[in-house]
Parts: sequence; C-alpha cells; structure tokens
Amino acid sequence: MKILVTGTAGFIGSHLAHVLLARGDEVIGVDNVNDYYDVSLKEARLARLKNLPGFTEVRIALEDRDGIEQTFSQHQPQRVVNLAAQAGVRYSLENPHAYIDANLVGFCNILEACRHHSVEHLVYASSSSVYGANTSMPFSVHDNVDHPVSLYAASKKANELMAHTYSHLYRLPTTGLRFFTVYGPWGRPDMALFMFTKNILEGKPIDVFNYGQHQRDFTYIDDIVEGVVRTLDHVAEPNPQWSGDHPDSGTSKAPYRLYNIGNHQPVELMRFIEVLEDCLGKKAEKNFLPMQQGDVPATYADVDDLMRDVGYAPKTPIETGIARFVAWYKDYYGIA
Repeated sequence: MKILVTGTAGFIGSHLAHVLLARGDEVIGVDNVNDYYDVSLKEARLARLKNLPGFTEVRIALEDRDGIEQTFSQHQPQRVVNLAAQAGVRYSLENPHAYIDANLVGFCNILEACRHHSVEHLVYASSSSVYGANTSMPFSVHDNVDHPVSLYAASKKANELMAHTYSHLYRLPTTGLRFFTVYGPWGRPDMALFMFTKNILEGKPIDVFNYGQHQRDFTYIDDIVEGVVRTLDHVAEPNPQWSGDHPDSGTSKAPYRLYNIGNHQPVELMRFIEVLEDCLGKKAEKNFLPMQQGDVPATYADVDDLMRDVGYAPKTPIETGIARFVAWYKDYYGIA
C-alpha cells in the first residue's frame, strides 16, 4: 500500500516507517523536524530511512494547510498514520500555543485531506494522558475521559472528538490509539529513560517525581509498532450494537474506534530505575521531588479490545527493553 506517515523524524514514526517499508509498503514521510528536542537525533532517524526503497520525505508542518493538501494531491495515499504532534505534558504548561497549532489546527488539516482524497483508513495517535483525573484501573476506552489535567491531554481528547465527527459526517474510517509510555532505542530525550541514562552515566543526580511512587505502563517500541501496523490493516467499522441511550465511548455507529495500546502491566518507577541501574552497572543518585503539575500518579492500560480485534500481544519485559535501549544509547553516543 501507499501509506502517508506523519512524524517520521520522531521516535514511533521512524520505527513504524522501517516496518512498513520492510513489508513492501510505500511510505510518504511527513515531518517538519522542529527543535522541540535535539534536531540531530531527528536527522539521524531520517538518515536511516532516506536511502530505503519506497520512502519519500516531505518536510512540512501539519499546520501548513496548503502544503498538506498538495502532499495528498501529489501522492494520493491509501491510508494515513498521524503520529506528528507537539508532545510533552510539562512543555504544554510553558508553550500552550504550540499544542493548538500542531495538535488541533494540524489535525484538522489531516482530517480534511483524508476526507477529500478518499483515504481508506486514518490511524492517529492519542495518549494515555486523556484519562487525566480518572483513578479506576485499568484505564478502559469505554470509560468517560472528560477531566484532562494538561492542555496536551485536552488536545488529544479533542483529536478523538474531531475524528469521530469526520467518521460520522463523511464515513471516514478512523482509529485512535491511546499510547502508554513508549520506550526503546532511538527514544525521545525528554522522556524519563533517556534523561535517567544520560545523568547516571555522567554522574549527575536524577529527578524522581512523586517521591518515586509513580506507576507507568511502560511499553516497548517494537510492541507498539506491531500494534499500530495490525490496527492500520484492520479498518475501523461501525458498531451495530451502539446505542445513544447508553453511548459507548470506544465505538460508534460511525466507522470509528478507540484503543489503548500499552503493555497491560504497570511497573513501579523505582523498579524501572533499579533495572536501568543493573543494565548500566552504576547506581543513580536520586533527587526525590513532589508530583509535577499536569502529571498523574499511575497509568495502566486495559488492552482487551485491541487483543480481541487485531491479536495485539505485547511481549517485551522491561529487563529486555531497557537493556536494548542502553546498548543503543552507548553505541549512538560512542560510550564504551
């Protein structure tokens, strides 16, 4: 198939592009390579893709309406995976307009392009952060998520609402994936594993928020990408049992689906750090701090729907995943 993937200079997008190309798909990779974090890392991810047969790079921002329309007109993708977004809970407290531009205006441009170019299926990144103030575990896509605690979370909830509108009005099949704490090689420098590894190797203390009492459903990149591909191949369909008397948040009478994509196995942050220390052969100096604004104490994904519908089965334990990340980190930065 010809698949347009936004965010191909990003962590998940670059991994996804490799898998799609390896199975013979053509990938049109859209990214603006912004400076939210180290641009050289983004360029290095793209460099691994550029010479692969079937890959075409398009360097534009999602909020460039004319550019997005021109890209769809020129390449006529059959399916679309929208992973590009302004990420980060904490950064949304400092620069809210970046989230409106990329995550709302940009996503509207993607929806409009999919509508006007008869795209067969749009899969888009949502986030576990939409669960916000929810405390009932594990988080289910059938639960109400009307209490976000950051603008980033609100923008992702808005994406789900916007997608439903297009599924309802224009019968555009859309599937939203609520990602749970993705980690692994080529990961983001603003994520905990990357920052912890860097500081421990440099002999600097690590900031441990919520006094180490966080729990996260850490999910390895290979498991995430397999789930994305399986979902992309499984075009969203209407739920014939859906009723407005008892509306189900995860499905619809329209061709619309929401799924959690996580490891279904929350891990204590202190255990995560312990495994990292073992992989590095070095203990961390810990700076224990209270929970940050916009953060939540725990995440835990109910992935039963994704397992049932597409056969999703995450299988990478943190011991394996962290070891692979550390090996990549040392190789990438030339650390013996």
